[in-house]
Amino acid sequence: MAEIRIRKRKRMRSKEVKALADELTSVLQVPVFSEDDPVDLAEGPDFNLIFVGNDILGLIYEDKPFLTVRGLQKYKPERRYVTVDMGAVRFVTNGADVMGPGITEADDGISVGDLVWIRDEKNRVPLAVGVALRDTDGIRSKEKGKAIQMLHFVGDKLWKAGE
Repeated sequence: MAEIRIRKRKRMRSKEVKALADELTSVLQVPVFSEDDPVDLAEGPDFNLIFVGNDILGLIYEDKPFLTVRGLQKYKPERRYVTVDMGAVRFVTNGADVMGPGITEADDGISVGDLVWIRDEKNRVPLAVGVALRDTDGIRSKEKGKAIQMLHFVGDKLWKAGE
């Protein structure tokens, strides 16, 4: 298990869990944990972390909740995705920001500043979570430059903390 500095972990009340789960469900259009699940909130090095049991399944970045890559694998959402070509996969899994030309598909309704998840075009499995630097049309335009700023990816400290 990788070392990740976690501070101030505390159990959330069922009302708070329900509000958090409802917000995630409305964003990703998939049911996530329920108010009966043991959900903790903790401070991580870069953003707050959401523990469901002992698994880190969510994160809160700039007051916006989203799922981690492990959470995406567990709940399998069909919204807020950006698909990259297979040539970009090795860069994404090494933590590089996603560039416009490597994107093959993007979900409707993405705005600048939204949290999105990145998947590959062949297997369609979650690879990373990032912040959209463009809206849906800008992402689909394949212009040069950064389209998604990376937050968390397969193989980083947060991913390894769940092993």
